[in-house]
Amino acid sequence: MGDRATYLRVGLLLAFGLAAAIALVLFLSRDQVRHGLNYETYSRESVQGLVVGAPVKFRGVSLGQVTEINLVGAVYPDSMPADQERASYQLVVIRFTVDPKKIGRVIDTDRAVELGLRARLATQGITGVVYIEIDFVNPHQFPAEKVPWTPEYDYIPSMPSTIAQVQDAAQSLLAKLQAVDFARLSGSVQTVLDDVHGQLTEGDLHGTLAEAHILLTTLRTAVEVADLPGLASDLRATSGAVRTLVQGKQFKQLTASAADAADNFDAAAKRLPGLLDALATTVARVDNGVADVQRDLEPVLRDTRAAVANLRETTEVLRRYPSSVLLGAPPPHAVAK
Repeated sequence: MGDRATYLRVGLLLAFGLAAAIALVLFLSRDQVRHGLNYETYSRESVQGLVVGAPVKFRGVSLGQVTEINLVGAVYPDSMPADQERASYQLVVIRFTVDPKKIGRVIDTDRAVELGLRARLATQGITGVVYIEIDFVNPHQFPAEKVPWTPEYDYIPSMPSTIAQVQDAAQSLLAKLQAVDFARLSGSVQTVLDDVHGQLTEGDLHGTLAEAHILLTTLRTAVEVADLPGLASDLRATSGAVRTLVQGKQFKQLTASAADAADNFDAAAKRLPGLLDALATTVARVDNGVADVQRDLEPVLRDTRAAVANLRETTEVLRRYPSSVLLGAPPPHAVAK
């Protein structure tokens, strides 16, 4: 009889404790929903490891916690079309609550989404605890996805997690590698290697390398034969002599004389236009004087030309009739009857 009473008291105590724990959970959740800001997002990837009560963080700062994880078909059954194969209806609904006291002034959700506010799954360190991370990213790189139903709470678009992005990149790389014809590629590489080996052993490249070897040998011999130290010494001596000449007094005097000659040449060049003008004037005057002399000589030249013509005629007459000088004019010619 005493054992039954003990069992009854223990059972009542356990039932009371369980009821108190359930009431506390309901109270805390009710207070959280009442005073928190509710949001929802949709994920295309697996939410394995994410549980109700998981934290919601913004750049490492805890702002709230996850309140519901469900499928779209269970949350929005009335909006499900007959064709349920659409990608939008294969999403996972994740709802969470954010404490407004931890974020201060709350901006409009739609405006924040336009600026790049996104939600994604993240893993905490090496513990593997999955939580929701919200942050601002490039909205063009991760555009907001449109859904065909009206969200019950403010909608924050999701973006792939880091693990999902790595997996997608690895899968894309594997797909590209699978598309590569390695057998053909290895055959092409072997053909190239064979061609290179042939060129190195007996082709044009082999001849070129042999000629280059001979040239290098010749150059090495020429360098060994040449007296490079003596040449370097001569170059240093020549450089010293040039430096001494440049720094000497005669070179400075020569430079000064060259500068004076340049100044004199500049002065002469400045006087040259006046000299050219005077020379042009003198030439013009000489031309005028020559023209006057030419006009005066023209009558004398005509008279001289006439006298020469008369003298030529007289000489011709004397040559033909030399007696005419003593006897007078030649007799007239008889006229035939």
